[in-house]
Amino acid sequence: MWRVPLLLCQSLSLLGVSCSHGDHEVTLPRNCSLDCVLKGDPSCEFCSVDAEDIEATLGVSAARLFRTCVPLPCLTYLSSDQSPSLCEHYVQGPRNITVEFVADREPGYDTIVVSWMPSVYGIAFLRGFQVTLQALGGSHMDCQLFLFQRNLSLSAAHAHRVYRSNPFARLALGSQFAVTVVAVPVPELWTDFYRSLIFSTRTCPEKNGLEQCQRDWYPRHVEVRQEGQVVAVTFNLAPPHLSISHYFSWCYGGGMRNYTPIAANPAGNRTHITYRLLGLQLGTDYSCEVAANVVDAVRTTFSVRLSKVNQEPPPSTAETVVLALLLPVAVLLVCVVLAVTTVLIRKKTERRLRKLQEEAVKSSRSGVMHEECRLVSSGAVRPPRLLILYSSADGPAHIGVIVHLAAFLRQHLAVQVSLDMWEVLTLVEEGSMAWYCRKVQESDFVLVVCSRGLRQQLSGRSRSAVGAEPGEGEAALAAVYLVGEDLGRARAAGEDLSKFLTVTFEYSMEAQVPGLLALASHYCLMRDLPLLFSHLHRVALQSPGRRLHVELVSEETYAEVPAGAALLRAMGEAERERQRGPRPGT
Repeated sequence: MWRVPLLLCQSLSLLGVSCSHGDHEVTLPRNCSLDCVLKGDPSCEFCSVDAEDIEATLGVSAARLFRTCVPLPCLTYLSSDQSPSLCEHYVQGPRNITVEFVADREPGYDTIVVSWMPSVYGIAFLRGFQVTLQALGGSHMDCQLFLFQRNLSLSAAHAHRVYRSNPFARLALGSQFAVTVVAVPVPELWTDFYRSLIFSTRTCPEKNGLEQCQRDWYPRHVEVRQEGQVVAVTFNLAPPHLSISHYFSWCYGGGMRNYTPIAANPAGNRTHITYRLLGLQLGTDYSCEVAANVVDAVRTTFSVRLSKVNQEPPPSTAETVVLALLLPVAVLLVCVVLAVTTVLIRKKTERRLRKLQEEAVKSSRSGVMHEECRLVSSGAVRPPRLLILYSSADGPAHIGVIVHLAAFLRQHLAVQVSLDMWEVLTLVEEGSMAWYCRKVQESDFVLVVCSRGLRQQLSGRSRSAVGAEPGEGEAALAAVYLVGEDLGRARAAGEDLSKFLTVTFEYSMEAQVPGLLALASHYCLMRDLPLLFSHLHRVALQSPGRRLHVELVSEETYAEVPAGAALLRAMGEAERERQRGPRPGT
């Protein structure tokens, strides 16, 4: 019967938390041999037994069992001359399982000790405990077996004792674990013989402090000063042991973004560094941030405004007298020039406005939409180029939604949109397939609008695009296949997949996304409109201490402008068409 508790050192997995044991007596395990336990030596009351000792004493290979931590039933180890009734007693699982964090010298890991109290039910049959630790979602597993000496018979008073395990070391920080404590031996006819607990190890800042963690460190002291027409920024460097030598800075304002890479000089100042912001516009408010150039770095934000500085030397006394005499005349001349200039500018502006209105009327009548890209300065950032792919097999209402979505993205999300319906002449000139291939390569992002018609076309149930010119539906479908191949190729090469996106509308279903495009980022419009904006412009909607708000880019506010209201009406018509059921032939 003793083979049972000895070989049951493989069991369940789960974790714990630390607590105070008050006035309870704490029993610590001793490192004694299995032979001492079997002989009933009083000095071996509560012993920690390892796999090597089991194998050497009993001649049983326990390495596999210790490695897998799988509990085996009691009857497995009974010989033919032993009664099965030996396995029918009741030993209830332990209680009050807790976990304590133990100090160690490894900054990237935690060490814990598990504590528990035995149950009073069946305590006279209790021969020991098995403690199993396993990482949730991982393969890390560890077991410890603790046995009482053979002649020891526990009483109800022992249920008030606290028993402790040996330390479990090298547990990754910020991870979840499960610890399980099993009452040994495991009975054949009972299941309530163990207790489990789930816990998380400490994060790096919790254990070591913020200054000891690379990903959680951020510049705490930022000083901004203007030097002529240049802004100088000074911030504190990361501690040397974090091995951070490169930083970066982003500034947003005036319709432009300013990126500045920063490299620390190991031979220079090791506590602070100064870099300069170039190309800023006078009188423009900029929102800036600086951070370490590591993955998921925390960023520190600050504001910058470049003011005009008079660099001319102060005039002498004689010059002051001359200026005082000429000042009234100069003021009069300036007033005259301003009056004439104002009149000329007003007339020129009126002519310009009339011309723009005439062009707008002509553009609306012709049904052709044009894009306008206004550069703030020579260093302005080009708006992202977006190609929209869709299926025309879902009816005119769905196509209307596509057109209004493209118009809204172009007008209010600062995106340069490519849509086949807007470039019919170019399609005819180049050929549909050549145009789609070129646009997929040139575009910064490719957005596929998923729908029932697209899914049916990809699965072969629909062979032609309703309402499309001959060959046009096949070319658009081939472009979607091309996107799917690019996704698979990029995934296999470990490349960035953010270029490809899929969207569904609320009148459709997210299940309409075909498996060919499953690797692409997916958004449901208009609920995920802010997330789509964040993806296209590569800006975070939230960061420590601030939240990005873009006017009209939300499910609640997009319909406040004419383009958004038109899109809302188009989606309503598509929803009504969907409720009427599929059209014949679709």
